[in-house]
Amino acid sequence: MSRVHEALRRSGLAEPFATFGSAVAAPQSSNNGAYFAEDLLTLVPSVPCARSPNGLIIDASRPLEPAGEEFRTVRTRINHMQSMQPIHAVIVTSPSPAEGKSFVAANLALAEAQLAGNLTLLCDFDFRRPTIHDLFGIDRAPGIADYLQGKVPLHEAMRRIGDSNLYVMTAGEPVMNPLELLNLREVKKMLERLPDLFNWIILDSPPLLVAADANLLSTLCHGTILVARIGATTVDSITRAMQSLCQNNVLGIVVNGARQGELYSKYSYYRSYYSGQSNADQSDPHAPPDIQ
Repeated sequence: MSRVHEALRRSGLAEPFATFGSAVAAPQSSNNGAYFAEDLLTLVPSVPCARSPNGLIIDASRPLEPAGEEFRTVRTRINHMQSMQPIHAVIVTSPSPAEGKSFVAANLALAEAQLAGNLTLLCDFDFRRPTIHDLFGIDRAPGIADYLQGKVPLHEAMRRIGDSNLYVMTAGEPVMNPLELLNLREVKKMLERLPDLFNWIILDSPPLLVAADANLLSTLCHGTILVARIGATTVDSITRAMQSLCQNNVLGIVVNGARQGELYSKYSYYRSYYSGQSNADQSDPHAPPDIQ
């Protein structure tokens, strides 16, 4: 994180945005309706999670993995912000493609859902290049696009992952013009009412500098998380992405792409303590090889 943070500091952006703690817009009031009643969730089909082997999704059965701990740290920070301000719907985006926004959105949703009673909904609003269905090994349709076009009721556009607290809305069928779909009043209405059902609604969206979708969605959510990738994201792209957003709506930046060795060394003592091994005799098949 230090290289990106230093670049942001020199550009004058680090203080307001590099850490979680900036102000957020207050959510709009929610209207209760029969279609959004709590018993709607009992109609949502449950599907097994068949994680993609290349998806890098955290495993709840291995809580000591460094990557999982990093996402729990992010979870702790945004949950603390939620305790001070009513934040429920959050969009996760990035300046450019291939910076890890879908990876961060999926794993943050998983981390939130690991808390008891913390119902979490992960929504794939990247209609242009959806990936959430692949990450969890579920069907792409029916999903959000099908619901917004009135083809299926809300509960059929959702899936519950096993018996967990995590619910997923995939992108749904391909659409010709995603931005026109996002301008439908049903999008605003849905995002206003979903907090009646879920504690967290996490949206994956297209990159900010590629399409206007994320800019539109950010005006409908309570906060935006920006993802930057070490060695790929430039200060110029971060600056332009920030300028395209309402600054008071940015919760913070998640820096992606740390080397495995950096995370492993950070948690090696923690892991050895709880496994009952000393640092000298610790043997971990997931540890990076020694550098000679």
